[in-house]
Amino acid sequence: MIRYSLLCESKHRFDSWFASADAYEKLHGAGMVSCAVCGSTQVEKAMMAPNVSSGESTAQPEVSDRPLSKPASPAEQTVADLRKKIEENSDYVGTEFAREARAIHDGEAPKRSIHGEANAKDAKSLIDDGIPVLPLPFAPGRKTN
Repeated sequence: MIRYSLLCESKHRFDSWFASADAYEKLHGAGMVSCAVCGSTQVEKAMMAPNVSSGESTAQPEVSDRPLSKPASPAEQTVADLRKKIEENSDYVGTEFAREARAIHDGEAPKRSIHGEANAKDAKSLIDDGIPVLPLPFAPGRKTN
């Protein structure tokens, strides 16, 4: 795993973990890396200070009174609020998102708000066909504690 500090075009700074440097490049190239604050896909790696270990640990871990289940920042709270609103006002269709979005657009399924999962190829196909979709700043379908 590798962690990158990222910066969007609106100067929002956030960190994200990736399976590898190649995984980051592949996701970034497909437009699948988006700002955790505003959702922009115009994201670049930001300068990071190296984390060098001397072998001795003199620093004490930072302890917080905040429960881990609570958002750590206003940006995290905004994403949590957005997720709640989306989940309350739309149907989760899982990996059938692309098929269901197309069926709704073509009038073959009832018109309603949906959210789910789609790979980059299917999402691009929907956009190319004029079907309005957008990436969410969270992984749909996973329940948080």
